Amino acid sequence: MAQKGVQLDPETFSCSICLDLLKDPVTTSCGHNYCMNCIKSHWDEEDHKNIHSCPQCRQTFTPRPVLLKNNLLVVLVEELKKTGLHAAPADHCYAGAEDVEHKGHDTVPAAAERTERLKKLEGSRLNIQQRIQDKEKDVKLLQQQVEAINLSADKAVEDSEKIFTELIRLLEKRSSDVKQQVRSQQKREVSRVKELQEKLEQEITELKRKDAELKKLSHTEDHNQFLHNYPSLSPLSQNLEDFLLSQPEPKTRADFLQYSREITLDPNTAHTHLLLSDGNRKATRMRKQQAYSSHPDRFTGWPQVLSRESLTGCCYWEVERRGYGVDIAVTYKNISRAGRSNECLFGFNDKSWPLHWERNSYLFCHNKVQTPVSGPESSRVGVYLDHSAGILSFYSVSETMTLLHRVQTSFTQPLYAGFSLDYSGTTAELCELK
Repeated sequence: MAQKGVQLDPETFSCSICLDLLKDPVTTSCGHNYCMNCIKSHWDEEDHKNIHSCPQCRQTFTPRPVLLKNNLLVVLVEELKKTGLHAAPADHCYAGAEDVEHKGHDTVPAAAERTERLKKLEGSRLNIQQRIQDKEKDVKLLQQQVEAINLSADKAVEDSEKIFTELIRLLEKRSSDVKQQVRSQQKREVSRVKELQEKLEQEITELKRKDAELKKLSHTEDHNQFLHNYPSLSPLSQNLEDFLLSQPEPKTRADFLQYSREITLDPNTAHTHLLLSDGNRKATRMRKQQAYSSHPDRFTGWPQVLSRESLTGCCYWEVERRGYGVDIAVTYKNISRAGRSNECLFGFNDKSWPLHWERNSYLFCHNKVQTPVSGPESSRVGVYLDHSAGILSFYSVSETMTLLHRVQTSFTQPLYAGFSLDYSGTTAELCELK
């Protein structure tokens, strides 16, 4: 019997990626062998994951390993090529009757072919299993996104409910405050009207008494006695004179224009962030301070300015606005000027009466009491003052005159027109009325 030689198994020297004999064989740290190009291509596909794995045992490597050629395998593979892939000892070859069907054909043993195809099958399964793992990760990520979306939506709904609850509470409080302010103003106005009514009734009694005296005097036949008693008649009270001499409030713009006054702004009162122009009729809120000299009449804390002219009797003027955050006011001259106290701010003391003009709304304020005012939006507001009658009225001026707010009080000093500008770039101008 012939002695058996060393048999080289081709499967031992095959690459599990390409399933062919190893070309430029390299060995990973886990002990598996691959063609250098095969394992490089495999790891190139995994570069985006920053983790590289062995296709056979799935061991991972971080960072990507540096591959070195396995010189021993190179020698063995070359040896295997020389001896032939299907070399086997003669005593291992058995021929059966069925082998004669394959005469003249290249044949491969069934077991070897099965082994070869099992390798390919395992490679396909590994690839499929890897894809399954990747897809399961994607599904998990999507599920996490769904959970995050649901949590975000729940949080948004919860926050909106809190916001609307707070808004409702604030609106209810604001409604209550407005009702209280209206009732408070109602109480003051009723008290003032009753006081005026009592004065009028007293003056009516006085007038009747004087009328009786005059009638009695007119029937006096003694000339000396008539002349003697005439100077002793007391004059009519000033309040009654003011009441009798007050004018009825105009109805149309033409009626108002009969009382128009030429008004200019006093530079000595202007805050340093207000620029006066157009003959001191226009005020503009500036970012930079203006180079005004120091003056005791100047507002130093609030961006306000007063007119040069005092206002008594019946007066009417109009204001054109650009921007928003404008106060159109009348005030006594002795309003405080220095600092940012309420005593200097229009509407927050008993010496000023401003109408605050925002984008789409108005607000009247006097002595810290604020009253919301409704009316049509307009870039121009008219102001009517009957000083003697204690009437101050604000009108929205467009094609028609719309009353915004009327004040009925008792003015004890001459009044001055005034502006307050809240925002840079906002302007207010005293219109030229012709």
